[in-house]
Amino acid sequence: MTDKLPLPGPLPAGQHPGCDTSGMYLVHRIFRWLYRELPELVRDVRPGDTARSAVVGRYAHLDFFALHLHHETEDLVLWDRLETREPACALHVGQMRAQHAEVAVRLARIEPQLEPWVATADPRLRDAFATDVEGLRDLLSAHLGQEEVEILPVAGDVMSQQEWDSMEEHTRAALMKHRKELGKDVMALQLGLLLASVPASEREDWFRANVPAPVRVLYLLLLKRRYDHAMRELYPDRPVPAMV
Repeated sequence: MTDKLPLPGPLPAGQHPGCDTSGMYLVHRIFRWLYRELPELVRDVRPGDTARSAVVGRYAHLDFFALHLHHETEDLVLWDRLETREPACALHVGQMRAQHAEVAVRLARIEPQLEPWVATADPRLRDAFATDVEGLRDLLSAHLGQEEVEILPVAGDVMSQQEWDSMEEHTRAALMKHRKELGKDVMALQLGLLLASVPASEREDWFRANVPAPVRVLYLLLLKRRYDHAMRELYPDRPVPAMV
């Protein structure tokens, strides 16, 4: 998978600096929403309700996988290029690397807690798990905000569109590779969450401009139903909280 990514260093021949990084703001909006919602969903599980803990636990696993993959992709594609092409950005890149390492440490502490809580719905395990996720949420929120201010404008200036697009291609390939583990609805969740991250007044135009026609048809015919089912599973008794 990683050998298909462009090599760091100077821009490849025929490519030009300047890329549209706006999609990353949507991805960050999704992560803020996921990690804002997850602790509350966990705390709402009643003691002993293992059916509900299994539902919430499945989506928690997806949240953790997505965050690992997001940071792995940035580590592979962004940091070396930015340091090479814009040395003044090296300090901020170093901070990003350190923050990614701290997120990995938090995930390593959190993820082993998931299975014991899912299996028992024990309230003490639940509360400890939710508290650690809240700590990760706060760390992630600060990290994403700094990345938007210090990193994305530089990436937009010094990376080519082909290099930037390789991150999305890497993500899609990883999701397909792990589709059996993640569930058949993972692509529906990815696209559904992206659409939810766009303000409602802009959503239709964004859908037409950014999603190929065959995928739009597939989403409307099949994937949207899967996404809506997933949201009903997560929020059976209340509306899905707005992302924007």
